[in-house]
Amino acid sequence: MPLAIEIFSIIAAIALIVQVGILIGLFLQLKRTTESINRMVDDLHTRIGPILTRTQILLDDTQPKIATLVDDAAHVVYLARAQAQKMDKVFTEASDRLRGQLVRADRILTGTLEAVEDAGTQVRRSFLGPVQKVSAVVQGIKVGLDFLRARRGHTQRDTIESLEQEDELFI
Repeated sequence: MPLAIEIFSIIAAIALIVQVGILIGLFLQLKRTTESINRMVDDLHTRIGPILTRTQILLDDTQPKIATLVDDAAHVVYLARAQAQKMDKVFTEASDRLRGQLVRADRILTGTLEAVEDAGTQVRRSFLGPVQKVSAVVQGIKVGLDFLRARRGHTQRDTIESLEQEDELFI
């Protein structure tokens, strides 16, 4: 058994040496990787540092301007809202006035049309009525004269036919 323990101890020692070698290799590789990452971080820091500084300066310079711009925009919106309310009021008043003027114009036109219609009716009554009466009187005189003439020379039949013709012409 002592030989088995010796072989086991030798194998364990070799395994330990291999593990130590692997650990040393890992340590060296980790050290190189860490150094490489540190160099990249330093390089990145040197490149980004000025950019961040400029950005900070730019933000510091523009922050008051942006605040002023926002305040001005809020004031413009306030003024625009007030003007819109005034315009709404003006347009509402104008439309109310226009509506009133349209109602007034409608009343005037209606009254004028009624007056014209009444005047036309009066003209018809005053002028056409007497004209028809005078025409009827003239027709009656004509018929009477024709009747007297017809008595002298014509027969009664001719007189009736001429009266009918004149009546047809009168209509």
